[in-house]
Amino acid sequence: MQVTIDPHSGFCFGVLYAIQQAEDELDDGNSIYCLGDIVHNDLEVKRLQDKGLRIITHEEFVNLRDCKVLIRAHGEPPSTYRTAIENNIELIDASCPVVLKLQNRVRSAFDGMEADGQVVVYGKPGHAEVNGLKGQTNGTAIIITTEDDLDQIDFSRPIHFFSQTTKSTEGFYRMKELIVERAHAVGNESVYFNDTICRQVSNRDPRLREFVTQHDVVLFVAGRKSSNGKVLFDVCKAVNPRTYFISDPTELDQSWFDRADSVGICGATSTPMWLMEQVAGAVSERALV
Repeated sequence: MQVTIDPHSGFCFGVLYAIQQAEDELDDGNSIYCLGDIVHNDLEVKRLQDKGLRIITHEEFVNLRDCKVLIRAHGEPPSTYRTAIENNIELIDASCPVVLKLQNRVRSAFDGMEADGQVVVYGKPGHAEVNGLKGQTNGTAIIITTEDDLDQIDFSRPIHFFSQTTKSTEGFYRMKELIVERAHAVGNESVYFNDTICRQVSNRDPRLREFVTQHDVVLFVAGRKSSNGKVLFDVCKAVNPRTYFISDPTELDQSWFDRADSVGICGATSTPMWLMEQVAGAVSERALV
């Protein structure tokens, strides 16, 4: 049975940079905290914790003093930077440049919009990146995920629409159409859109569609907390019904491989290559049994 790993899967450059920053500090023998999971993959987080990285919550962060704290690729709201100054915390800022650019756009829109304007973000409520974006608006941004969430918007008032960088491009433009339709229905022409989806992430969609057609069975490897993983898995599953979501090799089911001559392995932007290689090795061993 042929087993192939998708060469385009695995960490995006933002996650790679954050992990490299953490490893550089740890290799130098420095004590370092990370504000939240450095990546939405429990096994990669554990690997770095075993090297000495300490994961903390925002509640724990405000009580720290005189130490180093890593800001992960998802970015942080302004309040985090204020706390760092007050508590003499050295920040190692590994915020993804795509996220930082989006934060600046949201802040600029918020600062310059009309008094009755609204910032609307297509994203997952509570997600680290979305929390950082909401912080640019003093907590006033409206977060929407489904069509039902559109009822939160006052369509008679100006609207500035953005997206979490890892959301579906198709989903974003669908929401855009609905917002325009409802705003125009009440005579509101003050609707402004910013396509802020990361193209390194969104371009994986068509590549994955092509990859999964080349294999009888597809194993999509990702952490259960990965938003990007959920989106990309759905893409794979829609094209190849014999696509299975797993977080590690222990979740493999021998029955999946019945009448399969080829197995493709792919993953999210938060999936380490070493984990996909482990899965590939486990599949190959089963094929030899």
